[in-house]
Formats: sequence, C-alpha cells, structure tokens
Amino acid sequence: MLVRFWGVRGTIASPGADTVRYGGNTSCVEVRCGKHSVIFDGGTGIRKLGDRLVASDAPIEADILFSHFHMDHVGGIPLFAPLYAAGHHFRLWGGNLLPEVNLQGVIRTIISAPLFPIGFETFRSDVEFRDFRVGDVLRLRDGIEVRTAALNHPGGSIGYRLEFAGRSIAYLTDTEHGLDQLDANVVSLAKNADLMIYDGTYTDKEFSKYVGWGHSTWQHALRVADAAGAKQVAIFHHDPDRDDAALDGIAAAAQQARPGTLVAQEGLELAL
Repeated sequence: MLVRFWGVRGTIASPGADTVRYGGNTSCVEVRCGKHSVIFDGGTGIRKLGDRLVASDAPIEADILFSHFHMDHVGGIPLFAPLYAAGHHFRLWGGNLLPEVNLQGVIRTIISAPLFPIGFETFRSDVEFRDFRVGDVLRLRDGIEVRTAALNHPGGSIGYRLEFAGRSIAYLTDTEHGLDQLDANVVSLAKNADLMIYDGTYTDKEFSKYVGWGHSTWQHALRVADAAGAKQVAIFHHDPDRDDAALDGIAAAAQQARPGTLVAQEGLELAL
C-alpha cells in the first residue's frame, strides 16, 4: 500500500500563509493497492488528485469511499477532472444515506443548479453508485476488502478498515468519543492496523466546548491506538483555525506521547 494525503482539514478549506505547510484542503486520502486506487472522501483535496490522475493519460479504475456527505467531504467532487473524461471507471460508495435518500441523488444535487453551473449529465466517465448498509463488508477487487462500522457524528458517518496484501488501514474521521469508555466500533476497525487515520479536530482542553459536534481529539487518538494496538497514527481533520505553528506543537507533543505519531500534511506519502 502507498498512502497519499491530498486534503487534511475539516469543516472548511483554510488556505493562507499560516496553513501552507500542513495544507488547507479538506479531507481526501488516496491509497494505492497495487495498481488500484481507493480514495477516502472527496473534499477539496480531491481536485489535485484528479489533476494528477488525468496527467498520466492512462485509464483510471478507482473506488471512492465517503465517510459521509457534509460539504468538507464532498465539496471537491464537482471539480474532480477524471469524471468529465471518457475511458475511466469509478465506483462511489456511501453507507449512511439509506433509506431516506441515496448516493446518486446526493451527487446529482451537488452537481446541479443553483449549486453548480453544469449538471451531472456532463460526466463522461463510467460511474457506478453503490449504496451499502453500515456493517457491510465491501469487496472492492480481488484481495481488497473493506470493513465498515458506524461512527458517532451528527447525521451519521462511516468508519472504514481497508485490508490488502497483509496490510491494513483504519480511516476514522468525523467521530466523537464518549467520556466514559472507548467506542467499540472504532477500536475494532483499528485493531492492529498498520496505520490509523483519526479525527483530531480538537485538543482535550478544548473538547468540552464542542460536545455534540461530532469530533474527537488528538490525545484520544492515542488512547484508541494504544487500546487497539495500532502501529502508527496519523492525526487528521485539523480544525480550520489551527495554523502551522499550532500543529507543530501538537506534532511534538504527540511524538513524545507515542513515538511515530504523525500530524497529517498535504503531500505526505507513507509506504506500508
């Protein structure tokens, strides 16, 4: 597996001089499993990923797995260039929509007036929409398996565990921890994972002001990792007001608390 971070912010994109090193784009993580791409979330970071993919001039086969459909996780989809080019094949997956709505309906809404100037019919790639139920196991390709579980977030969110070639990644963003015990779903998905990507929007000191907002802290990420035996942690979904200097401070504290812990940055690549 090769993991690339294309967007690491939560809530809203936050470009500027104070965020240039960690990046201001919202959630998007690419995982290369051999020749196949698995993409977690379609925040604004997916635009640059799309530009890189189409630059290769090769047919693209990829799965895009959405944790949920708040705008910081889907806002880049209308500007994902490969969708507008023929010869590519994408499968889009969503697990927190049924039965009220479905995935195709949500994407059609995002790419339509008055939200966007051109419509869904401008897609030229082959796009499949796969709604699933929380708890389902997704078999994306031979040897690529994804377990799913519910996370604690307003409107619902899905946690993923991707397994390929003896390696595993837990993608656990937009989840709020309880005050008394660890979330069993989160711990299960992160069990012995080679990499755990976790929502560290807040600090423990800040957390009490945001109970009910559906996010966690970087300190709790380390508690989960210790309980689950995850090998490495990438703190993710940074608060848009958290500048580079503040994230440097978190990185130093997290590294001291659990050596090997990373604060995710745009452009970071990890080979597993």
